[in-house]
Amino acid sequence: MSGITVEVVYAHSDRQELKKLQLPAESRVRDALAASGLLEQFPEINARSGNVGIFGRIASLDAPLRHGDRVEIYRPLISDPKETRRRRAARQKND
Repeated sequence: MSGITVEVVYAHSDRQELKKLQLPAESRVRDALAASGLLEQFPEINARSGNVGIFGRIASLDAPLRHGDRVEIYRPLISDPKETRRRRAARQKND
């Protein structure tokens, strides 16, 4: 049984955490999250499906990992970008 090397990253509001891991070849996203220790270090992380991805693409917790993958943990958006643009456009229109 050979292993793979993956990275797990989380961009906190004031810093970025990156963990480089050696995992068994058949590992899944959930295995990388558990092995990284980031879920314990940052209890605000909600690692349900949709809040994680591999190289910028949303991935399920059961998604298989390949050697060199970067698992990214996403934070919720502070505001809806579409709504922010609408408000900005309305202000500019009124000025």
